[in-house]
Amino acid sequence: MSSPLQMMTPEEQLPELTRGAVDLVTAEDLLARLKRSYETGVPLRVKAGFDPTAPDLHLGHTLLLQRMARFQRMGHQVIFLIGDFTGRIGDPTGKNAARPPLSDEEVRANAETYKAQVFKVLDPERTEVRFNGEWFDEMSAAEIIGLAARYPVARMLERDDFNKRYKEGRTISIHEFLYPLIQGYDSVALRADVELGGTDQLFNLLVGRDLQRDFQQRPQVVITGPLLEGLDGHLDPATGKIVGDKMSKSLGNYVGVAEPPNEQFGKLMSITDDLMWRYYELLSDRSLAEIQALRGGHPKEAKVGLAKEIVARFHGPDAAEAAVAHFEQVIVRKERPDAIEERSLSLPAGEDRLPLAAILEGTGLASSRGEARRLIAQGGVSIDGARASDPQAQLGAGSYEIKVGKRRFLRVQIG
Repeated sequence: MSSPLQMMTPEEQLPELTRGAVDLVTAEDLLARLKRSYETGVPLRVKAGFDPTAPDLHLGHTLLLQRMARFQRMGHQVIFLIGDFTGRIGDPTGKNAARPPLSDEEVRANAETYKAQVFKVLDPERTEVRFNGEWFDEMSAAEIIGLAARYPVARMLERDDFNKRYKEGRTISIHEFLYPLIQGYDSVALRADVELGGTDQLFNLLVGRDLQRDFQQRPQVVITGPLLEGLDGHLDPATGKIVGDKMSKSLGNYVGVAEPPNEQFGKLMSITDDLMWRYYELLSDRSLAEIQALRGGHPKEAKVGLAKEIVARFHGPDAAEAAVAHFEQVIVRKERPDAIEERSLSLPAGEDRLPLAAILEGTGLASSRGEARRLIAQGGVSIDGARASDPQAQLGAGSYEIKVGKRRFLRVQIG
């Protein structure tokens, strides 16, 4: 039996591995490496780095993981690099200020949360997990300075956010210049054939190519992906492109990796048909040929298929089937669900009431009190069948059936 490396020709692998890509440096080099891998049976080393700064992932964060998984399914070696050392430096965010550094404890805690979530997408048995502290913690100050000597300041100022801040007279700390160098050296230490990242990481990924040349290594192929549009994304008729704000928890247009199955399914069923095909391209495990075949069918069937695939990825196939049934009952037929989850909350000592916003946050019906107040103000919360309209409302001891949006029901016991 052929190994996964021989199951698809290099010419067949290339469009699948690069689908939805924004930058590809270069297609010719990647095809040549795929051909070499196909002939020798030696997998490509595909690296993607993650700074453990935001451990609660949504689908937008998983775009990179999906591309890694495609390389993995084709037999290549993926390297999930956790930037424990880099996270202690602080990344220039592109928002005109340096990202605050994290403590060792925060880095390690976030890294463990990351790993628990990413293996919903990646195969843990075929994923090489590394920390860049493995090599940087061993480097002396002289070696770090020697690394800095390999790259001119003029090249650093070609990075857009550095250039803008320099021209506007805003502060750029020396440690921010070190960040691209350190990320680039990771590729040297790991002898990466390919590095994946978002479009905002293009400069850093290209620094990796430069450093590999300087260390007499063949420069890696660079593939960047887009930022995923949120649930309110839509087709712009003038350009024929999907437009809208990127998926973000702060904007409320997200699907969280850890959200309940019914919530994930319902959110995905709410998107436009045009956005659905964008999500298929970027998020689905289906091949491009399979997606093209789906376009010949009914859009609702395709949307159900996408929502089931995403729910099954994070919660399993049984949960996906149950989410379909729940959606048909609650949304399509507008019936109450047969079973409603129950939770209990205790009143604080000396208090006889709880703010409704605190109840929504405490039961997970909202991610924060701010989101809870927005949901109430928008008329998205009902208590025992009556719409709640006061963000400052409070509830006393008792049992309440709370409904958030069209899909989420919860029986809350306060006492």
